[in-house]
Amino acid sequence: MERPQHYRFHQGDKVLPFADAEYEARLEGLRKSMAAQGIDACVLTSMHNVAYYSGFLYCAFGRPYAQVVTMTDTVTFSAGIDAAQPWRRCYGDNITYTDWQRNNYWRAILSVTGPGKVIGFEGDHLSIAQMTLLTEFLAPSATVDIAPATMQQRMHKSPAEIDLIRAGAATADVGGYAVRDAIKPGVREIDVAMAGRDAMELEIARRYPDAEYRDTWVWFQSGINTDGAHNPVTARALERGDILSLNTFPMISGYYTALERTLFVEEVDAASLDVWQANVAAHEFGMSLLKPGVSCAEVTEQINAFFAERDLLKYRTFGYGHSFGVLSHYYGREAGLELREDIDTVLEPGMVISMEPMLTIPEGQPGAGGYREHDILIITEDGNENITGFPYGPEHNVVG
Repeated sequence: MERPQHYRFHQGDKVLPFADAEYEARLEGLRKSMAAQGIDACVLTSMHNVAYYSGFLYCAFGRPYAQVVTMTDTVTFSAGIDAAQPWRRCYGDNITYTDWQRNNYWRAILSVTGPGKVIGFEGDHLSIAQMTLLTEFLAPSATVDIAPATMQQRMHKSPAEIDLIRAGAATADVGGYAVRDAIKPGVREIDVAMAGRDAMELEIARRYPDAEYRDTWVWFQSGINTDGAHNPVTARALERGDILSLNTFPMISGYYTALERTLFVEEVDAASLDVWQANVAAHEFGMSLLKPGVSCAEVTEQINAFFAERDLLKYRTFGYGHSFGVLSHYYGREAGLELREDIDTVLEPGMVISMEPMLTIPEGQPGAGGYREHDILIITEDGNENITGFPYGPEHNVVG
């Protein structure tokens, strides 16, 4: 039997996170970058860019996926194991490649790009092995790294994106209240985390009944486990006086949002209270700095000075905030919009950024533990809008 290298399998109705006009606007922006750099076709391979420009958030499981954008067409490429789901969940065309023959993925892509073209690729994502195959099968006349331009585009959110991010922030608050209600001595971290996750997934399903549901999670840390911002959940049982880190992360159509709060179980000692209040003060000061015309480095410098005056800067472990959009813990970070000393990006209206100072006091010292507050803010014409609603600070978050 003769088997095809690739084919189209389209069935069902298109269901996308945004209207067609949103994707057309995004593609128009990409094509402007392509024209400026003389690119004939972009071969996008990352989860974040394929999702951003097509709506399709792929599940790789070791297989390659892509979206090819030319000046006239947009086509996603998926494996046969997914059948027609990628077509239903993408804007534009979809081609399924088969695994009857090695590298049919690249043969399918070639059927759209044609040989000998100027190809845009993602230098921060495409592996050396896949780049070798791109060169072999597409025989490009030149290659151009399009990743920086796509990141710059993703950093500026559309009104439709901001609406979805608002819904995500509100969903994170729902998870936060479920977590706070579950806290009491003797309860395990995993039990508290599941309460928050379940509440958020139900809220997402209520708000978006036609969506796909995946990747929503909670990191809930206690005691020594609070020392790192990304420490996984354990089965440690909560004790009276424990410091806690509440971290709720709803995922809606590839868009990540977050709520992070410091709490204590039933009581907080004096040393811990001092550190907590200082971090809350830095959080409020930092939020007041987020406005158009200020660079990420300038915001960072001022918060650094705030902590240095209190002899706390030595306990800071990472930057003070980052961009939001098509993002998760395994794809999509927009490194050009982070509150760090080495980022000179100037804040502009339509950007969305967190403020999240964290101090980690080592074990054995008074006030030991990790303190972190996290709000999401939209940069407006004259300042910012905080879209996080869950309260922070000792007045609200000594619980259990």
